[in-house]
Amino acid sequence: MSDTKTQAGHMIRNLSTLVDLRSGDVQRLQTEMAAKESVRERYQKNLDRLTGLYQNSGASGKLPMALASNCGDYKQAVMQMADSHRLDLSMHEADMAVSQRALTAAYVKREVLDQVLQKKQQAVVQEERQQERKQHDELATQLWLRSQKPG
Repeated sequence: MSDTKTQAGHMIRNLSTLVDLRSGDVQRLQTEMAAKESVRERYQKNLDRLTGLYQNSGASGKLPMALASNCGDYKQAVMQMADSHRLDLSMHEADMAVSQRALTAAYVKREVLDQVLQKKQQAVVQEERQQERKQHDELATQLWLRSQKPG
């Protein structure tokens, strides 16, 4: 009996440790995702600024030739920088998608282990209650048998 109880206790401790480890993984991945979201927001703000720069630089066709060429070169350079930034942003978002899948998988693993732990804990409690009821029944039977003996 105590051997089974000891084994159940070890199993519960092991499961509890696994749940704690998985919770740590989930927290680490959540922190990583928050940092990546912050970087994504910075990319987006920078991209919005770059887009505003080349859109608001004005028309270059009415300027003298040297200024028009300079303005056109500026717009071209800013547009290329914005395109490069869009590419970086899309790669970062793809990386975020991979991290989100890893976070979801870690969360599911933690939840499954937590459910197994809860079921095992409930089974142990139920077993203890059954043993306790059995002991009470045995004591009640002994008392009844003693009361039936002529004394």
